[in-house]
Amino acid sequence: MVRVVVGGTFDPLHDGHRALLKKACELSNSGGLFIGLTSDRMAKNKSHKVDDYSTRYDAVMEFITAQGIKPEIIKLDDPYGPTLRDNFDYIVVSPETHPTALKINEIRREKGLQPIDIVLVDYVLAEDGLPISSSRISRGEIDEHGKVLKKRAGRR
Repeated sequence: MVRVVVGGTFDPLHDGHRALLKKACELSNSGGLFIGLTSDRMAKNKSHKVDDYSTRYDAVMEFITAQGIKPEIIKLDDPYGPTLRDNFDYIVVSPETHPTALKINEIRREKGLQPIDIVLVDYVLAEDGLPISSSRISRGEIDEHGKVLKKRAGRR
């Protein structure tokens, strides 16, 4: 069985997250999908308000099960979760989380473990050409699908 891991806070769950999770589902071949979901303690470090763990868990689980997959969701209290001890075939990341995947593989090599193949999923862009992000949604700039809600102030 192929083992795929992906991690994040996933709040609010937006089209960029959905693209990441869909890629993880495709790679997992209908099984072996592990999703690291940041704990409430870890999510407090975000620059925007984040829903509680159980609300985020339910949203991610609903999306993934709609893809026909039953994942294992793991609570993350650190950026690495089980990737420093367990073997996975793929780690699915965004440009934002790519440096963490590189660090994971560096630590794995130091421990004598095989590196995990990194699958980079590019940002999903909003209609203004900028990446969809939770912080932009939180600021009311865009919705979860990247539709612009208010014009950004121009630079002078």
